[in-house]
Amino acid sequence: MKKGKLKDMLSYGVGAVGLDLSYGLFYSYLAKYLTDILHLNKKFLLFLTPVARIWDGFNDPMMGTIVDNTKTKMGKYRPWILIGSCCNAVVLSLLFSNPGFELGGIPLYIYVAVLYVGWGMTNTMADIPYWSMVPSFTSDPKERGLIATVARTFSGLGQGIISILTPVMLPMLSEATYNGEKIADARGYSLWAIICACALVGFSCLSVANTKEKHIVTPKEKFTFKQMFNIAKNNDQLLVFMLFAMLSNAGWYMISGVGVYFFDVVAGDPAKQSTFNIIGAVGSVLGLGVVPALTKFMSRRRCYQVSLSLAIFGFATMGICVKAFGSYMAMNFCYLVASIGVASMFVSQTVFLADIVDYGEIKMGFRSESITFSMKGFLQKMAYTIQTIILFSGLEISKYNENLHAQNSAEVKSAISFMMLVAPIILIALSLIIYTWKFKLHGKYMEEITAKINEKRAELKS
Repeated sequence: MKKGKLKDMLSYGVGAVGLDLSYGLFYSYLAKYLTDILHLNKKFLLFLTPVARIWDGFNDPMMGTIVDNTKTKMGKYRPWILIGSCCNAVVLSLLFSNPGFELGGIPLYIYVAVLYVGWGMTNTMADIPYWSMVPSFTSDPKERGLIATVARTFSGLGQGIISILTPVMLPMLSEATYNGEKIADARGYSLWAIICACALVGFSCLSVANTKEKHIVTPKEKFTFKQMFNIAKNNDQLLVFMLFAMLSNAGWYMISGVGVYFFDVVAGDPAKQSTFNIIGAVGSVLGLGVVPALTKFMSRRRCYQVSLSLAIFGFATMGICVKAFGSYMAMNFCYLVASIGVASMFVSQTVFLADIVDYGEIKMGFRSESITFSMKGFLQKMAYTIQTIILFSGLEISKYNENLHAQNSAEVKSAISFMMLVAPIILIALSLIIYTWKFKLHGKYMEEITAKINEKRAELKS
C-alpha cells in the first residue's frame, strides 16, 4: 500500500475515536445515570426515547440533505464533522451535569428532555458526514472494506476506552461511598463526561486537519425534502439493511446498556464489569481482522453470516456459563467470541452502506452518500430505542430499586439476567434471518453494479 493512502486512512480513522467516546458514554451509561443519579421516573424515560427517535426520523435525513448540498473550501464533509463534534461535546457535558443550582421536579425533566434530543441532533451533525466519506475515497469494494476496517478499528478504540475506563473512572472521580467503598455519583459522571467531551473535540480536529476529501460526486440537482424521503422509500435494499442492522445493533446495545446493571445487581460487584469489558475490547480488536481474512476464502455474504453466528454462539454460551456453572470468568471468555462476531459485523455493515449508495445511484439515477449514510445513524438510534424500551420496561415491571444494588429482589435479578443473556440472542438471530432472506447486494449482482458505476466514472472523466 502506498504511504499516502495509509496516512489518509489513519488520519480518517482517528476521528472515530472521539465520536465513539461520546456515543459509548451516551448509549452505555446514560440510562444508569438517569435512573440512579437523577432518579427520573422510568415511565418518563419510556416516553422520551421514542419521541426523540420520531424527531430523528426527520432530522437525520435532513442533515444528510444539508451535507450533500454543502460546498466549501474544506469540502462538504469536514466542516460538519468539526461543527458537529464541538456542539456534541457541549451537549454531552451538560447532559451528564445537573446544573449548579440543582434542578429538580419538572424543570429537571425538561432539562433532560431538551439535552437528550439535542445530543441526537449534534451527534448526527458529526456522524453522518464522517461515515459518508467512505465511498468518496474509492469505488473499489476491497479498498472500501479496508477503509471501513481501519475506521472501525479506531471506533472500537473509542468504545474500548469507554467500556474499560468508565467503571474505573466514575468511582475514582466521585465522592460517594456504599459499604465503605467509593461508588459513582453526580460529580464523577460530570467530570468524566467533560473529559470525554474534550477528547471528542481533539480527535475530530486531528482528523479534519489531516484528511482530504476525494472523488466527491456533487448532485446535479438540488435535493429537496421530498426527494430525501423518496430516497429512503425507493431504495429497497436500504430499507432491508435498516431492519436487519437495527435488530443486530439492538442486540449488541443490550449487552452494553444492561451490563452496568447486571454487574451491580446480579454479580454484586461493579468492578467485574471492567474485566468483562477488557475481554470484550480484545475480541473487538481481533474481530476487525475477520472480514479481511475471511473474504479471501469466502464471499462477503457468507462472511457476514459467520459474524452473526459467532455473536449468537458467544452470547448463548455466556448464559450457560453464568446460569449453569455460576462462572463469571468463563462468561468473559465467551464474551470474547461474541465480541469478535460483533466487531466483524460492524465492519461489514459499513461496507454494505457504501454498496447501497452505488445501488441507489444505478436504480434512481442520482447519487446520495450523506442521505444514505444518515440512515446508519438513525438505525443506531432506533436500535438504542429498542434497547431502552426493553431495559426500562424490565426495570419498571420488576420493581428495580436503585438504592438497593445487589439487595434487589430475585425478580429484578431475573429480569436483568434475561435482558443481558437472552434478549441479545433473539434480536441477532432475527437479524440473521432477515439478512439471509432479503439482502441481495452480493455476488454477481453486486459485481454488475460496481462495473456500471466504474463505467459512469470513466465517462465523466473523458
